[in-house]
Amino acid sequence: MGKLLPLSLIISSILLTGCNGDDGNNGTDGSDGLNALIDIQAIEPGHQMCPFGGSMVTTGLDANANGVLDADEVDSAQTQYQCQPQQTELAVNLIGRYESGVFGKSAAEIVDYASLTQSAYVVNAQSGMVDVLDLSSLTATATTEPTRLNNLTKVSTIDVAADTAISGLGSVNSVSVYGDLLAMAVEKEDENGNKTQGLGIVAFYRLSATAAPALIHSVDVGALPDNLTFSPDGNTLLVANEGEPNSAYDVDPQGSVSIINITDNMPATSATSVGFTEFNVGQSRADEISSKIKINGPNASVAQDLEPEYITVSADSKTAFVSLQENNAMAVIDIENAAVSAIFPLGIKDFGLAENALDASDKDDAINLQSYEGVYGLYQPDSIASYEWNNRSFIVSANEGDARDYDGFSEEVRAEDLTLDANHPQVAAAQDKTQLGRLKVTTSMGDIDNDGDYDQIVSYGGRSFSIWTAAGQQVFDSGNDFEKITAALLGEQFNNHNEESKGDSRSDDKGPEPEALAIGTIGDVTYAFIGLERTGGFMIYDITNPFNVIFVDYIVNRDFDIEFEIDGDDISGQPELAGDLGPEGMKFVNADQSPTGAPLLIIGNEVSGSTSVYQLTSL
Repeated sequence: MGKLLPLSLIISSILLTGCNGDDGNNGTDGSDGLNALIDIQAIEPGHQMCPFGGSMVTTGLDANANGVLDADEVDSAQTQYQCQPQQTELAVNLIGRYESGVFGKSAAEIVDYASLTQSAYVVNAQSGMVDVLDLSSLTATATTEPTRLNNLTKVSTIDVAADTAISGLGSVNSVSVYGDLLAMAVEKEDENGNKTQGLGIVAFYRLSATAAPALIHSVDVGALPDNLTFSPDGNTLLVANEGEPNSAYDVDPQGSVSIINITDNMPATSATSVGFTEFNVGQSRADEISSKIKINGPNASVAQDLEPEYITVSADSKTAFVSLQENNAMAVIDIENAAVSAIFPLGIKDFGLAENALDASDKDDAINLQSYEGVYGLYQPDSIASYEWNNRSFIVSANEGDARDYDGFSEEVRAEDLTLDANHPQVAAAQDKTQLGRLKVTTSMGDIDNDGDYDQIVSYGGRSFSIWTAAGQQVFDSGNDFEKITAALLGEQFNNHNEESKGDSRSDDKGPEPEALAIGTIGDVTYAFIGLERTGGFMIYDITNPFNVIFVDYIVNRDFDIEFEIDGDDISGQPELAGDLGPEGMKFVNADQSPTGAPLLIIGNEVSGSTSVYQLTSL
């Protein structure tokens, strides 16, 4: 049966018991004159016995009388665990869910919510439209099996192409709500028929509690508008225009950020474009592009190569932070002056450190978290969000990772395909499919001395989430928490695929793949919710203090026992019974905006085409 699995309901503390032995002549509670020794070791969160951490207590007889409990003296049958309970308690209950019945077609992606209409607005890329789901009748409980729940109603669909009568429009990529304004980012083909390389639009609608959304007007923006968001004060809409190339890589638009002013609750009819041409080679700010930033598109200028993915805005509405996923970088935008303040590299993650150990193979038939000296991952965030601590902005990133892999150009190979420097510590492991051989890596970075072989093995993504200062300094990274925790809870199902039920199948390719992200404050606690696109479910962390981050819980509404496979139009098995697959977008709803009077987390699940609503309650 499908199960909604919070660790807090599964893991219980294992209480210590006394060690009983025969009385020895010379020892205390020993035998044959030998002392019985006890050793207590702290264990970190993610341990298979104690996912929240705790202590391991081992006992045994001091056979060599050295006063130390050596490994060969441990009586493993007597080993005990004292597990820590959940450190920050938060009840998470699935209370609403909508099934589109469309699988593997991105029928539920980015989501937002309007308190005015008590509706969720869900990007349905399969239809190229936005679905409107009624949340007004939600209650605090749902009795149906979580993976089978289907209690929300789609009340309408917003067809931007029909409403605007603009030809060449493609899919809606993002949606954002502020008050009674609804904005949607829509891609558009160019004059040669390239589907997403034309200048896109933002369509603005006026929401009403009693009438259907009414189109206000559309605004031309940059190529492939991929994400948009209102500033906290509602005076600006910002759009990340990814400017992705076509498949042949012979058309590569420039990436940009569009700024649309909103005056007296009315959006302007034109946008201000913030581009990156001044960072091109030979231009005034070229020296600001760090060598640590991945610029690798064939014959691409910096402005073409930088691909804005996601935007978050500071609490004072003055600064926008833009993730440049393919470039492992982040841009900072001065909103008032419509200018790029800085572009900083996010760098690479050292998988040689014990706290970053990963499972790099889908062919080892095991959970095998290892650290590998000389192996790294690019910090390439998809979703980002920001919050304030001590009157300073901090940016939270879901470090998904992404490769440039097109018909006309691909940087992606397996580690076994790299010619490594003879002194690289992983020469042998890189040729072993059960270790590093299968790991997907880039050919565009790693040759440090430019001699034609690779001094570093550089893979995609951090398999983590991070917190950064506004100047790009990393103050927290979750290390290998996601793989440790899912391994402890899911066992052989960890690093699963989202288009079939096959454990360990994504270990070679970004692991659990954190992508979706939302931040919300409940009481005095600020939480980060991070969706795992491949394995499914979401992690919860207390990030109130960015320098003292605490793991809270992992929630997954997926039945891993259901056999299915989704391959384009070919679908086998029963994906409709598997639950929520591929969390793509998240929206946190404050209690005062929620139809239930309690905070909500709304999730769009791309592969299952389902939208799920969780109620969050402090305990």
